[in-house]
Amino acid sequence: MSPVPLQSAQPLKFTVLETLDRIKEEFQFFQAQYHSLKLECEKLAGEKTEMQRHYIMYYEMSYGLNIEMHKQVSLSTNGNTEIIRI
Repeated sequence: MSPVPLQSAQPLKFTVLETLDRIKEEFQFFQAQYHSLKLECEKLAGEKTEMQRHYIMYYEMSYGLNIEMHKQVSLSTNGNTEIIRI
């Protein structure tokens, strides 16, 4: 009876080691994938920040241009009123 447990223990031990190796390989694969996705996410976050900066810059330029156009309209209206008065 004693040889049977030893024979059945050997394949079980090999299976456990094989399973642990496979789990280790999968874990390393997932770590590499996580690292790659993390780098991509950081890159996209940087690009998002840069796009927001550009948006703010263009918004400020547009706002300034709009104010300047209103000033010019006001000046031309006042100038036209003075010309008509003369």
